[in-house]
Amino acid sequence: KPDNGSMTDPTKAAERKKGAAARAIVRALARAALATRMADDGTPYASLVMTACDPAGSPLILLSDLAEHTKNLKARPAASLLFDATAGLENAQTGTRVTLSGSISREPSVEIFAARYISRHPDAKLYAGFADFNLYRMTVARVHVVAGFGQIHWLAGEHFLADAHQAADLTDAEPDIIAHMNGDHAEAVRLYATMLGGSAGGAWQLAGIDCDGIDLRLGNGRARIPFD
Repeated sequence: KPDNGSMTDPTKAAERKKGAAARAIVRALARAALATRMADDGTPYASLVMTACDPAGSPLILLSDLAEHTKNLKARPAASLLFDATAGLENAQTGTRVTLSGSISREPSVEIFAARYISRHPDAKLYAGFADFNLYRMTVARVHVVAGFGQIHWLAGEHFLADAHQAADLTDAEPDIIAHMNGDHAEAVRLYATMLGGSAGGAWQLAGIDCDGIDLRLGNGRARIPFD
């Protein structure tokens, strides 16, 4: 397989299309299985974490210093996250699973990313300000996609991430957009969820917007509406 530097434009386009499909799965899901290695002896360790994404699609997780997986990451930042989109399928093996591999470290740009995380997980606001809780972000190196039998492929991290810098103005305006839509256009937001997202009715709220689509929230329920 050619390296990224020698890829033809059609090949790059195909890889980026696969990456966008994988990124859509990651953005739509709010939880993942985190795989780390125990700090003391390197034993494999898996745990459940709640996730959000930065504007480019890199996963964000809020971790307690007291948690085993946090101790593991401080000793060895190499980790993977499994996003499982097989819920509701009679045979889970026919559904899509996306595994991101890379390193996870504490995110110094707390304010902008913490707002995205808390907007998606409002309950986290109760403990996000505690001294022993910190936001972490994954630097995605490789992506493994299993989209059913015979549909398995690897992707480079660069083909998974969105060109979010091209929508920097959108990122900067996100808090104002959320406040405006929820405050002045609640009915439109409800229609997004029900007419575009196929969700049940209710007082849906806009929880996020990025270059790929919008996140909606109703209590603990979530919906993702992708852009064309």
